[in-house]
Amino acid sequence: MWRAFTARRIAAAAAYGGGGITALGGLTFGLVVAEAKLARRLITATPGADPPVADGLYGGTHGGAPLSLVMLGDSTAAGLGVHRPDETPAALLATGLSAIADRPVRLTNVARSGSRSHALSGQVDRALQTRPDLAVIMIGGNDVTGRVPPAESVRHLGYAVERLRAAGSEVVVGTCPDLGTVKPLMQPLRYIARRASRQLAAAQTIAVVERGARSVSLGDLLGREFSADPRSMFSEDRYHPSARGYASACAAVLPSMASALGLEPEVADRPADILPVYLAAAEAAEQSGTEVRKAPTGRRATLLPRRQPPEPDPEKART
Repeated sequence: MWRAFTARRIAAAAAYGGGGITALGGLTFGLVVAEAKLARRLITATPGADPPVADGLYGGTHGGAPLSLVMLGDSTAAGLGVHRPDETPAALLATGLSAIADRPVRLTNVARSGSRSHALSGQVDRALQTRPDLAVIMIGGNDVTGRVPPAESVRHLGYAVERLRAAGSEVVVGTCPDLGTVKPLMQPLRYIARRASRQLAAAQTIAVVERGARSVSLGDLLGREFSADPRSMFSEDRYHPSARGYASACAAVLPSMASALGLEPEVADRPADILPVYLAAAEAAEQSGTEVRKAPTGRRATLLPRRQPPEPDPEKART
């Protein structure tokens, strides 16, 4: 319940221009800085200067006019950590959407590595030139590591969603991932990173849903899988996902993309709960792979699990 109220306060601060709630207290700041410096030394250099360029037409053998798909966000949306264009999340989502829609999909990826939420304004400028039918945004991790006030991050995201929706685009947002799953992070930094990530993810969900878009909680969606097989789920930098890791995340996002366009994905929806938006946001932050979208009436939201809940993670239980 406390997470729900915190998320609502951050979203309200974003709407009214306040600074919001910071994730770190003064007493822990010095220790966190020291831990962060050590974590940066443990994380090896990012492989390659730039992620592969995946823009282009997917599913060209299908008939009909192409759907326009645009990807916005940070290094996760850009696909940093893989070596081939077809391994990037944007390409995986375009390929999957084309198969579901039985139509070609023209992909434009305007995401940039290192981006924080304030960069979405320029990305939306470029995205709107493509007249997108659907926009997918993945953002938030760099805001947490850069200690950007959550309300500021949410304000930029909300404005980006508003502009895309006003232009007629459907929007699906993959909320901030749980940075507590990154293995080079040690305690107490891991706990603080987890708390800050989920706090931001819940507030992002409120802003996104209230603007008529859909969110999918990435959270620790890959946490158990990364813990069980980190060599294949992480890329060489031990921070970004590998091709297998990106594919697992895309499996949670793709059904929401298809649903946003009025398509029927092959997987069946599970029973949904209808809750106040702020409660649905907090619940989704704790249940990775959950879609949240606006309910037909009132300030309520539909909570829809897109993947089976994972078994408890022993590492998470200790933190």
